[in-house]
Amino acid sequence: MTRRIIVTGGAIIRDHEGRILLQRRSDYGDWGLPGGGMEAGEQIEETMIREVREETGLEVNAYELAAIYTGERMKYTYPDGNEVVFVMFLFHVTADLTGRMAADHRTLLFEDEQRESLQLVFHSLEEIDLAVINQVQQPVFIDLMQGKTALLRN
Repeated sequence: MTRRIIVTGGAIIRDHEGRILLQRRSDYGDWGLPGGGMEAGEQIEETMIREVREETGLEVNAYELAAIYTGERMKYTYPDGNEVVFVMFLFHVTADLTGRMAADHRTLLFEDEQRESLQLVFHSLEEIDLAVINQVQQPVFIDLMQGKTALLRN
């Protein structure tokens, strides 16, 4: 088993009703926030902006650092046995949703080239079932539900 550190940039994108955009990923089928791993030479903000564009088709208009997650809660074992520890930078993101929403006013219309996103749907915190959230992102949603605002979280 290999243990690596993976630095990620993720986005908390809210619609005009304050609901959060969740992405159902094709690799595991679970839900989480749009985002992904940093590439060599990138700044963390560039990582988040690139991942948001790739996975949602949205252009980031503005952003603010929301939290940095490290520590025991960020350990993850992939199905192939590889162990990683994530260092997760999350940003509050503003993006223009005009003309991008389906008739249900919840679903973001986008089909990404890499087919990473199976669904992109806005949910209120009260609607989110933690059982369907990616294991490593569950602490993020617990903190959002509890209103935690500290920058560093472990």
